[in-house]
Formats: sequence, structure tokens, C-alpha cells
Amino acid sequence: MEILTLVAPVFGARCSVVVGPSRSCVVVDVGAGAGEQVRALVEREGLRPRAVLATHGHADHTWDAPAVAAAYDVPVVLHAADAHRLADPFGTLGLLDPRHDPHGPLAQALAAAGVDVASWQPPARVEPFGAVGVDRSADVELVWDDVRLVARHAPGHTEGSTLYLVDTGDAAPVVLSGDVLFAGSIGRTDLPGGDDATMAATLRDVVAALPADAVVLPGHGPATDVRTELAHNPYLPRPR
Repeated sequence: MEILTLVAPVFGARCSVVVGPSRSCVVVDVGAGAGEQVRALVEREGLRPRAVLATHGHADHTWDAPAVAAAYDVPVVLHAADAHRLADPFGTLGLLDPRHDPHGPLAQALAAAGVDVASWQPPARVEPFGAVGVDRSADVELVWDDVRLVARHAPGHTEGSTLYLVDTGDAAPVVLSGDVLFAGSIGRTDLPGGDDATMAATLRDVVAALPADAVVLPGHGPATDVRTELAHNPYLPRPR
């Protein structure tokens, strides 16, 4: 499998398109303004979308998910603990938009990028996986045609934050980390669904246990790898 990367114009969220040998694909984190990029890529590469995934339910990673899912008649898929966030995009960014205000900072950022705030509609089909509550022990295998991802619950940034592990045929997996892990940093815990203690446990029990040579594609910013982050990221436990 290969991974193609797009960047949404609003808040610079990474959108990853995971493509199987048959050209079936799943689209991960369709942030605000990324929908048109996805549709152009699908047409140019001759892809067949099978699902729209989200690493978590914050609006900068899901705003265009309903429209892309509707365009290809596929479901929006995410962890069950974050599914409720798809009903209220203006309430997902908390301190950035504390009044759930459709005229607040999120709406302003959308408008500045040419996104029609009034165009948003909730997804017609949502297919949650996992269970509400913390269970870092149970991976979930997600398969569409010849596209296979392993979903690993990694709460802390939100209750349903998830890492997606992708086997690209190289020796090490690729990890789509959403807003759990960044190059040199981690996701915020002061937004809705965030929790310091839960994030600390996820970093210790989930992130630090990933293969050291795994490539990490974060939800924002440059790619990195687990070995580098274990050595230098101040938020991760040092390897023994």
C-alpha cells in the first residue's frame, strides 16, 4: 500500500489517502478545505474510495468528511468515543471557540480559506468502531478490499483519538498519529475530550511501545519516526 498526502488549508491538517494495489483507497482526516483536493486526487489517480476515516473528531480533521463521504457514497469511520463530535463542529475546538459560536474563530478561519460555513452537513452514514471507554489493549483491524489498517486506541487528546498503523511493504509500519504525537511535541489536552493523565498513559503504554523504526505522519507538521521521538521528544518516556 502507498500513502498520498494532502494538507488542508484550514489549520494545516494532514489528509492521508491510503491506496491499495487495486486502487481502492481510504481517506484519513479530511480537514476543512481538503475535500476538493481529495476529489482531484481521486480522479487523477483513478482511485476508488471505500471509506473516510478520522483519527479523532475535531473539526480541523473532519469538516470536509461528510461531503467527501457523500460524494462517493461511503461511510465516515472513527472511534465510537468521538462519534458524537460529528454533530457539532463548532463545539469541538473548545477554548478556540468556547461558545460553540458559528461566527467565532473557527468560522473566521474557514471563511478566510474560502470555505462556506453554511455548507456543512453532518454525515449521512457513520460507522463507529471500538467501545466508549479506555481500552488500549485491543487493536481493531479495518479492511476495505485490499486496504488494511490497524486502529489502536490512543485517548488523551480526545476520548476517541486513534492511531492508524499501515503496512506499506517496507520493513517498518507507517503510523498516522493524528493529534496524539507530533515531531517534537504532542497534542493539546485542553480542548474538549482532552485529559492530561490519559494522555500520559497513552504516551507511555501506546506510543512508546510502537516499533522504533516506525514512520510517523502526524496530523499537523512534518513526518518523524518513533526512534527520534523517544530520544528527543520531551513528552515521551525515555527508553530504558
